[in-house]
Amino acid sequence: MILIALGANLPSEDFGSPRETLLQAIEDLATMGVVVTVRSHWYESPAFPPSDQPDYINSVVAVKTDLPPRKLLSVLHAIERDFGRVRHERNEARVLDLDLIDYHGEVVNDELIVLPHPRMHLRDFVLQPLADIAPSWIHPVLGKTTTELIEELLDDRTAKVID
Repeated sequence: MILIALGANLPSEDFGSPRETLLQAIEDLATMGVVVTVRSHWYESPAFPPSDQPDYINSVVAVKTDLPPRKLLSVLHAIERDFGRVRHERNEARVLDLDLIDYHGEVVNDELIVLPHPRMHLRDFVLQPLADIAPSWIHPVLGKTTTELIEELLDDRTAKVID
C-alpha cells in the first residue's frame, strides 16, 4: 500500500479554501501518474506544534503508481511548489503539504527520503484519517497497527472529522 498524507491551513489564490486546494491536489496527482484509490474523511486539527496558525484540514489517501518512492516524493514536492508552497521553516503555515507516509512497507533512511514517514506515528492528524482507510495497516518499523498507534496517543488526539 502506498499512503500519502495531505494537509493545508492557508487558502490558495488559485483554488480557494484549504479543502478546495486539497481536492485539486488530488486531481493533479492523477496527471502525474498517481491514482488515488481511496480517501479518508476530512479532518480538522490545530496547528502542530501549537501556535496562532489557522487550523489544518487533513486527509490520507491510498494511491497506485508505477513511480518508485524517490520519484514519487519528487512529484509530491513539485505539486506543492506548483500550488505556491515555499519551504522557509519547519512547521510553518502552508497552502499545501503532501507527505509520503508509506510505500509498500519499505524502510528507507537516506539523505533523500525516510520511509515510513519518521513522525507519522506521533500525529493524530495522520493516524485518524489513516484509520478510516487502513485500520489494520502495520507500521513497518514499529510493528503496530494504525489502531494500536492511535491508542498510544492518549490525550494527544485533537483531529476531528468534519465530513
